[in-house]
Amino acid sequence: MPRRWAHTQGVAKQAATLTEVLGDNADLVTASAWLHDIGYSPDLAKTGFHPLDGARYLRDVEHADGVLCSLVAHHSGALVEADERGMREELSNEFEFPPIELLNALTYSDMTTGPDGTHLPAERRLDEILERYAPGDLVHRAITRSRPDLVKAVRSVEALQDAHR
Repeated sequence: MPRRWAHTQGVAKQAATLTEVLGDNADLVTASAWLHDIGYSPDLAKTGFHPLDGARYLRDVEHADGVLCSLVAHHSGALVEADERGMREELSNEFEFPPIELLNALTYSDMTTGPDGTHLPAERRLDEILERYAPGDLVHRAITRSRPDLVKAVRSVEALQDAHR
């Protein structure tokens, strides 16, 4: 999984750029960036839905902070993908929706990092994801549905960054 690792490192690097914006929550968001895709690990994949698998592992095995688990569970439009998978209620019942400013910061970090770990505009990242999945695939449908909210989250963090400059 070298490509996934490169992406994860890039997401964590992006999160680390938000220290001034996030203040006391910077470490929490950076930790969630490092862990956001942990559910892809073959040893942890139980449902095949990586946000839920990762968050369950962090909660049940690592006894991680509840907000950290909820950030992993809900990262980057996960609620929409859960809906596409018929798992929305399961996700919502198990993991409380995290504070929106923290979720936006994690979404920004993920949606501005390519699969090879490079920084790129959110629109290009979303296009790249859509290119990997056929139009009928549930991931393609979920990204298409959540795209406006994902871009809005990225823009909100960019506005905060601009305000702190």
